[in-house]
Amino acid sequence: MLKSERQRSILELCEQHGVITVQFVRKNLHVSDMTIRRDLEELAQQDKIIRVHGGAQSKSFAAGASTASEMKTAALDDLELSHLEKKRISIEEKDYIAKQAVQFIESGDTIFLGSGTTIELMTKYLINRDLRVVTNSLPVFNLLQENEQLDLYLVGGSYRKKTGAFVGSIANETIQKLSIEKAFVGVNGLMAEYVSTFNIEEGKFQQLVLNQAKKRYLVADAHKFNRSDFYNFFNLRDIDALFTDKSIEEAVKNKYQQYTTIYS
Repeated sequence: MLKSERQRSILELCEQHGVITVQFVRKNLHVSDMTIRRDLEELAQQDKIIRVHGGAQSKSFAAGASTASEMKTAALDDLELSHLEKKRISIEEKDYIAKQAVQFIESGDTIFLGSGTTIELMTKYLINRDLRVVTNSLPVFNLLQENEQLDLYLVGGSYRKKTGAFVGSIANETIQKLSIEKAFVGVNGLMAEYVSTFNIEEGKFQQLVLNQAKKRYLVADAHKFNRSDFYNFFNLRDIDALFTDKSIEEAVKNKYQQYTTIYS
């Protein structure tokens, strides 16, 4: 890859995700840490990005970080963005996906809603529905707890502050005792037929949820395609449908439709 192409790709990653790390870029572009750091320094000197410890920020993301603590959070030294950072990314696309997904929910359903900012947006479209909702996401639970029409269950366990999700042996044991009609799960990456996430425990729990469900649905914005994260937890061939946004390229959509039905 030429230097100009590589730096353009880095800029695109930075704009898409708001915050990127050296490790994240290395995983996507397959170049050395030294090369990435040199590119980040040059791009920062050109005033195209803002250099932070362990990576870089897009200028638009930095402008939106309103407190010193948020700026500190942005300077991550690992691959996983915080819940706050994820909420700022692709807001319109995620809302579009949420509207699509809830159309597959009917009154009387028992559904599982996983963790993730796209699924959190689904909660505002569940008004005036008689549902049983199971979740391991504290943000999802908080958004739904005032809805008196819902029969709401929060699965407990070990709390992951990064995603607001409960995971681990207690959560795994609990979910295996429940009958789920429709499960909605978010993902970090989709590469060929494999579905991946950052954290092993969270991935194992999501795997159990999908195995329990009669209908299995994924939500993922277009940036998640052709990317892989640390832990592969499911196969797209075993998914009933995947909801994404309109920005997905036709070639990418066609490629992944060999594995499952994709709504965009």
